[in-house]
Amino acid sequence: MTNINNKLKLGVAYHGNRMLHHVREDMQDIIKHNFNLVVHMFSHNDWDRHKNIMKEIVEITEGAGLEVWIDNWGLGGPPGDKSHFLSYFPDAHQVYSNGEVDPVRVCLNNKDFRRFTREWIDVVEFTGAKSIFWDEPHLAGRDLVDGKPSVWTCYCQTCRELFEEKYGRKMPDQMTEEIEKFRIDTIVSYFREVTAYSKSKGMYNAVCVMLGATHGINLDTLDQIAGMDTLDNIGSDPYWVSTDVNPYHYVYEATMKNLDICDRFKKDHNIWIQCFGNPRGREEEIIYAADAAYDAGARTILAWGYYGSDANDYRARNPELTWKTMGDAMYRLLERNRNSERDAYLSTVKR
Repeated sequence: MTNINNKLKLGVAYHGNRMLHHVREDMQDIIKHNFNLVVHMFSHNDWDRHKNIMKEIVEITEGAGLEVWIDNWGLGGPPGDKSHFLSYFPDAHQVYSNGEVDPVRVCLNNKDFRRFTREWIDVVEFTGAKSIFWDEPHLAGRDLVDGKPSVWTCYCQTCRELFEEKYGRKMPDQMTEEIEKFRIDTIVSYFREVTAYSKSKGMYNAVCVMLGATHGINLDTLDQIAGMDTLDNIGSDPYWVSTDVNPYHYVYEATMKNLDICDRFKKDHNIWIQCFGNPRGREEEIIYAADAAYDAGARTILAWGYYGSDANDYRARNPELTWKTMGDAMYRLLERNRNSERDAYLSTVKR
C-alpha cells in the first residue's frame, strides 16, 4: 500500500457558497463531521468575481486546521461548469470526428488554453493554496463500437495539423490505433506542461481520473500520467449509485486497482466516495463504501460533496441524513486508524 505521507486524510468537496460568514460556519461543521481536508472549487467565475474572496476562503479553511486542495472546476468544460474560456477564444472548441463542435469543451492542444491554465495557476498561488486537484481530465467520445468511440474529439484544425506533422498524413475521421495514441498523447502533453508549471511554484499536484475509452483515458494514458515526476497523487472516483453493483465490492476492487498503480509509480492516492444523487433509504451504503476504501488500503478518502451536495441539482435526495451518515463514516475510519496507531505505538513501549 502506498501511503507516502503516513497520515489519514478525510476530505470533502465544497462549492456553491462564497459568503464568508457561511464559510466559517461550514468549516467548523466539516470538522465536527470528522474531516481534515477540504477541496475548494476555483472556477473561471471565481477567478473573475471572487479572487480575493477565494484567498480569504483558503485562509479561513487553513486557519481552522484543515488542509486545502484547489479544484480546476470547469476551466476546460465538464466536469464542472461550461468553459467560459470559449467566450474569449471561440476557435478553441473541441471538435468531433464528424465535424460537430462540442459547445462546452476546450481542446487541450490549444496554445491559448495552455497559457490560460498557467495564468489560472498564478491566481491559485495568489490565494495561498499549496495543492491543486486536477479533476477528471478527458476528451469527449460517444457511440461505442467494440469498446471504442466511433465519434470522438479532437478533430479541430490545431489537432489535425499536429497529427499530420507527427504522422506525415492527414488525420482520419475514423478511430484507428494512431488516433487512439494521439488522444492519449494530447492528454499527457497538456498535463505534463501544466503540472510542470505548478510544480515549479512548489505546488502539490493531485489528479482524479475516470477510466474509459470515451474519455481517452485507458491504462496506457494512466501509466504515462502516473510516470510524470511533476504529479504527486493519482486517484479515482468509483461512484456506484447509478450502477447495479454491491457498493462495498465495487469500491474495494476499484481502490485496489488505484493503489496498485500508485505503488508501481510511488505516488500518493485519493479515493472518492459518492455523496450526491444518493436515493432515500440508501444512505447507509456510504458507510460500506468508505469502509471498503479503507479496507483496501486507502488513507486519503474524500467525499463529494459537502452536506450531500445540497447546493446542486444532483444533490442526495435526503441531504441532511446523507451528511450525518458521511460524518458517521468518517468517524468509523478515524477511530479505526487511531486504534491501529495506538496499538503500533504500544508495541514499541517497554512495559
